[in-house]
Amino acid sequence: MNERPAKEDYYLNIAQVVAQRSTCLKVLIGAIIVKEDQIIAAGYNGAPRHTRSSLDHGFCLRRRLQIPSGTQYELCRSVHAEQNAIINAARAGVSLLGGDMFIYGADRESGQAVFAFPCFICKKMIINAGLRSVLVSAADAQGAGRTRRFQVEDWAREWREQDILEDSVRYGRTE
Repeated sequence: MNERPAKEDYYLNIAQVVAQRSTCLKVLIGAIIVKEDQIIAAGYNGAPRHTRSSLDHGFCLRRRLQIPSGTQYELCRSVHAEQNAIINAARAGVSLLGGDMFIYGADRESGQAVFAFPCFICKKMIINAGLRSVLVSAADAQGAGRTRRFQVEDWAREWREQDILEDSVRYGRTE
């Protein structure tokens, strides 16, 4: 094989490998941050360092409490992949300004790609970290993989003009 993957595919494939470390029982998410064509940070969804995860416990607290998907993240044991990538860059003293984030998500049971769109908390962190764009895995109705790219400035502008509660792209929805 002489074909090289496109850069976007290359980075998303790396995020997919990072996602394999996820400790969430529902979804595997991996995120990497790239700046000037160099990977500067990575993160996956998992429990805080040196604590027990849902995988370790053998159950998901949010599922046990019947909390709807996309809500009440403060009750989840995991730190999101996007948050961990940002935190890991900070721990290493690396600036994220102008970087791009690549996020890959898959259903733990089926392995199918999912729409790995950041939650509101992660979106706010991404904006404040000074990232330029976010490319996420997505899945169409047939489950075939595809991607979507978002410009972080568009999120900030939309929230300035319409307020955060009127955000047009929300967790779990593609339109």
